[in-house]
Amino acid sequence: MYFASRQAAGKLLADQLVEKYRYENSAVVALSDGGVIVGAEIAVALHCVLTMLLFSEIHLPGEPDAIAGIAQTGTFSYNNMYSAGEVEEASGEFRNYLDGERLTKLHEMNHLLGGSGLIRRDLLYGHNVILVSDGLTSGFSLDMAAEFLKPIKIARLIIVTPLATVAAVDRMHVLADEIHVLSVVDQLDLGIDHYYNKPKVADHAVILKTIENVVLNWK
Repeated sequence: MYFASRQAAGKLLADQLVEKYRYENSAVVALSDGGVIVGAEIAVALHCVLTMLLFSEIHLPGEPDAIAGIAQTGTFSYNNMYSAGEVEEASGEFRNYLDGERLTKLHEMNHLLGGSGLIRRDLLYGHNVILVSDGLTSGFSLDMAAEFLKPIKIARLIIVTPLATVAAVDRMHVLADEIHVLSVVDQLDLGIDHYYNKPKVADHAVILKTIENVVLNWK
């Protein structure tokens, strides 16, 4: 399934959520800049806040799959595709490398945010949290989001995305109380942008402004 744009896909997802959550305490949490574009349509329809939780993957030298990831808040998680033994071995052998990558990635994300868009836990407490992505190739970002949300008492976790792989959907069923996926594919080898007729994502500064202005666009 292809989409005219991320905005169009967001409107389709909003239509699925508005009847149930329009008058409930909800918060939309986007997992990427593209997720903000999708999530803005949902937040406008539901009259709720929109925020973003940035992640950065950490790869061991020469390895295509991330061994771990870190969120803008400093939350660090290992990729559950690796066994406990593999994680233990990597964390021992590459301890200094991993520590350095954690600091570097955190610095890069904080610089990118420029003091804006930092996620606030008080906006999520007791709310239905709607995690939004513009496309999920795996469940790793969801695992990191779940790790961040673990100490926060939320009402329900709803994960929504226009498209996801089978593996990502499997992980969504484990983590979420409710999921909404418009299209399920075997792989996303061609990249997420391939599935949008208008694939360009605005500059990050524009994305942050979208988060700030979403309340002004409530319908």
